[in-house]
Amino acid sequence: MLEHVPAWLGKVLKGARAGHGKLAIARLGGDHLLGKGGFALRSAAFHDAGELDPSFTADEEDAVAPPLDWTAPPDGTQELVLVVEDPDAPAPQPFCHWLVWGLAPQQGQLLEGEVPPRVGKNAFGNSEWLLPDPPAGHGPHDYAFQLFALDRPLTLLPGATRDELLAAMEGHVLAAALLTGTYAREESDEDESGDGDGDGAADGGAD
Repeated sequence: MLEHVPAWLGKVLKGARAGHGKLAIARLGGDHLLGKGGFALRSAAFHDAGELDPSFTADEEDAVAPPLDWTAPPDGTQELVLVVEDPDAPAPQPFCHWLVWGLAPQQGQLLEGEVPPRVGKNAFGNSEWLLPDPPAGHGPHDYAFQLFALDRPLTLLPGATRDELLAAMEGHVLAAALLTGTYAREESDEDESGDGDGDGAADGGAD
């Protein structure tokens, strides 16, 4: 994985990014589903394209997932699904931070640090919010919070993978909403000297 990437290597890899075109929202329908019927996703903790507070990242102890709230989905919605990915990771595919489903098909919210009803495996294979942990020197990363309204309920058990979840959703997305947060790791003096490990996180994710 990408943990402990030294700052010098983060700089070298700055142009290597998975790409926004590989996000779940691009695979599942793209622009014509975005905001359909006024469907929108928001957060009281950051605005769209705004910076995530360290309290939601690997740079702070006891970090948790940010609060989210959304408007009513279109008629016919049977379930809501949340996928959070980093398309700026120096990897072949966006780095998966959160897979959540089983959300009620209505206006609602997830409180800060709330445990959702069903959670799939993140990029580290854990069923939880994977803390943003971008390599030092790699520049700002986008964290795409993608909410999908489905025309049928999912039968997936908790612990499903990203591929399994997206496969189950294909052809069943009525609308989507997108909220993007950004985060970059500041380089410490130790990073700049080349003596440190470059990300300062002993237990978090890789991006």
